[in-house]
Amino acid sequence: MTDTHLIKPILDYDYPTVASGQGIYLYDTDGKTYIDGCSGAVTASIGHGVPEIVEAMKAQAEKVSFAYRAQFASEPAEELARRLSEWSEGRWNWSFFVNSGSEATETAMKIAIQHWQEKGRDRKNRFISRWMSYHGITMGALSMSGNILRRKRFIPLLEDYPSVSAPYCYRCPLKEAHPGCGMKCAQELETSILRIGPEHIAGFIAEPIIGASGGAVTPPEGYYQEIKRICDKYDILFIADEVMTGLGRTGKKFGIEHWEVTPDIVALGKGMSAGYTPMAATLVSDKVMEPILKGSKSIMAGHTYSANPQSAAVCLAVLDYMEKHDLVRAAEVNGEYLLGKLQEMAKRLDIVGDVRGKGMLLGLEFVPDVRTKGIFPLSLGVTARVIKRAFDKGLLVYPASGGIDGAAGDAIIVSPPLIITREQIDSLVSILEKSIFEVQEELRAEGHLNKAAV
Repeated sequence: MTDTHLIKPILDYDYPTVASGQGIYLYDTDGKTYIDGCSGAVTASIGHGVPEIVEAMKAQAEKVSFAYRAQFASEPAEELARRLSEWSEGRWNWSFFVNSGSEATETAMKIAIQHWQEKGRDRKNRFISRWMSYHGITMGALSMSGNILRRKRFIPLLEDYPSVSAPYCYRCPLKEAHPGCGMKCAQELETSILRIGPEHIAGFIAEPIIGASGGAVTPPEGYYQEIKRICDKYDILFIADEVMTGLGRTGKKFGIEHWEVTPDIVALGKGMSAGYTPMAATLVSDKVMEPILKGSKSIMAGHTYSANPQSAAVCLAVLDYMEKHDLVRAAEVNGEYLLGKLQEMAKRLDIVGDVRGKGMLLGLEFVPDVRTKGIFPLSLGVTARVIKRAFDKGLLVYPASGGIDGAAGDAIIVSPPLIITREQIDSLVSILEKSIFEVQEELRAEGHLNKAAV
């Protein structure tokens, strides 16, 4: 291990040092080139080194970078809130700016609770979430996350919020098959509400497309329509965690738009600043804000850097760039092309069981036998092997293992910057196929797969 004082994800691992980035590429200090096939952590949505963003940073820094939100408003923050209201077509007219997706989902929790408090319904202070989900690493956000591997160290400190099965049609946790299942995974929400008592429940939170806990698991048509119907029936706020899916990633401005449903609260992050600055937001509907505006007129949340003008100016520049280059549409069209290429690739490989997702948020699940949909033992580290092989060949992809009960299963996310071209997509898929094939044959040689078909 090199001499370091930095706490890294794996303490004794020697990470290469990034030197620069341009477009979909990153370069390390040894001169190696990497295709950023996952936008870092599904974040760098407009690519690296965009001059317009650098100029916006400089221009705002020459004015003022920081002003405390309890003392000043700022033009960039006001304008960003207005623009997000426009992007949502008035569905969420209020923005609370924070620094990360975890803070955004936790702020959504607090606003939901306060909404009911201001209406005189203090008992509505619990949440329901799904297993096979991830909403952040702070204690409140982790309490809502159905990711067993990330929860287990902190169980004594967490609430037991996850209680509903995910809409995981590839391996339905309820042993059903769509469309004959009657959408039982959605009906579980009503069962859970009745067991707890709707008078105790403030909200239900879900990722429109499940990210890190499942690898772009996408529900069938009708699922969110039923979820919203149940929430409305029992007077429960629906919170969409769009930290990964929001602002163009899935080929829509917001991922939930694929199902034509309007949540009460939305959490944003990642693509909001496209990785150029720490920034996230909780978007709130007029309905949720109304009792607060009539009551205390203050939301009990916030952080030192909330709504700082420097980050707000960067996010505005990102939105400008996305609109100028029509990147939401690009994510839809080129996402369909990428999906098709990955599906073709899967036919040539023995261990890719499922390819799924929307736009530029796609996932691949690895299995030892595509017919039985079995799973690899976690001890084999199949996801890590694929990621390492791809990394060595100059391609970055994102881990998404743990989809089965949050503790088993192997998957990756492929989510390149929305600016990627079709020629670059072809290069990405070529490297990925070679990487998966090498892992596949390694597993076969170790006796974990059947012999190659003749």
